[in-house]
Amino acid sequence: MRSASTKRYRTVARSTKLFRSFLVEQSDPERFYTDVANDTITLITRHEPLEGRTVLDVGAGQEQFGRRFVDRGARYVAVDIERESLSPGPGNGAVVGRGEDLPFPDAFADIVMSNNVMEHVTTPEVLADEMLRVAKPGGLVFISYTIWASPWGGHETSPWHLLGGDYARRRYERKNGRPPKNRFGETMHAATASRMLSWAKAQEGAELLEAAPRYHPDWADPILKVPGLREVLSWNLMLVLRRT
Repeated sequence: MRSASTKRYRTVARSTKLFRSFLVEQSDPERFYTDVANDTITLITRHEPLEGRTVLDVGAGQEQFGRRFVDRGARYVAVDIERESLSPGPGNGAVVGRGEDLPFPDAFADIVMSNNVMEHVTTPEVLADEMLRVAKPGGLVFISYTIWASPWGGHETSPWHLLGGDYARRRYERKNGRPPKNRFGETMHAATASRMLSWAKAQEGAELLEAAPRYHPDWADPILKVPGLREVLSWNLMLVLRRT
């Protein structure tokens, strides 16, 4: 366990690099997911080292995460509700399970994380409670998810989701001849920043170390203090907590 790094990391250059990588998600997923995995590692290790730590990745699905965490000396365990989404590799573990009812004992992992999962469940607080439960005392919980009212809140149906999730879903199906993977009301929900910020601040068994619009430079952090504005401009909310 250690205090947060004081070295500046969330800069304009870093945001620009991630945005450029985002543009090639479909054409070059190896680059995109490796960049996001490396970014996640840097954000986590500002608070906690990885070497020798057990990392539980809730809602995992991309092999680049497991590969990069193992490269950094972590014991990586992925859990997902769909077996086909799990891609275990050398040094990785994979377990089928629901995030809202994790099949692990209390205080199982040193670091528990979820990337872009909260917008896919109807009760994100329940999932977050489970993440805290399986974190060891002094362990870290890392949460990052896309805000519905942001430009990319509808995922592949964006930006039409801003006119309504049902409309965006129907429009996507008409245009592509198939329903979107992320179907509003079924596999994707209208996640807000305010809901999980309230949850994080109300925790008696955890300390909120960091709350930030993940992909923005650090000087953009004050937008989280403005209701309404944060739902549009934060894009992706990052919460880092330490279980006490």
